[in-house]
Amino acid sequence: MQRPPAVPTVQIDNDQVTVTEWRFPPGGETGWHRHGMNYVVVPQTTGPLLLDTPEGQVTSQLTTGVAYYRPVGVEHNVINPGDTEFVFVEIEIKQAGQPAAGCSH
Repeated sequence: MQRPPAVPTVQIDNDQVTVTEWRFPPGGETGWHRHGMNYVVVPQTTGPLLLDTPEGQVTSQLTTGVAYYRPVGVEHNVINPGDTEFVFVEIEIKQAGQPAAGCSH
């Protein structure tokens, strides 16, 4: 079954992090991928996401504003099984250290 693609919009990309907003249409998916960095996800929508993993399928219930962390190496395809759009922000952590150039905080 062909699913529509989730739509990524990179909001920040510097030496320390990449921040991407992901928008999943109903039935949308990321496609299989492996995370090359530690990352944090902050859901902007409440609802389930289906995770295809090498070990099988898992349904994860996410809540708006409740973040979670995953380590480098996670491999999966993320699918929106719902009938409404699902949105989250993903923060990939490239390296710890000094603030990025141009950072005012």
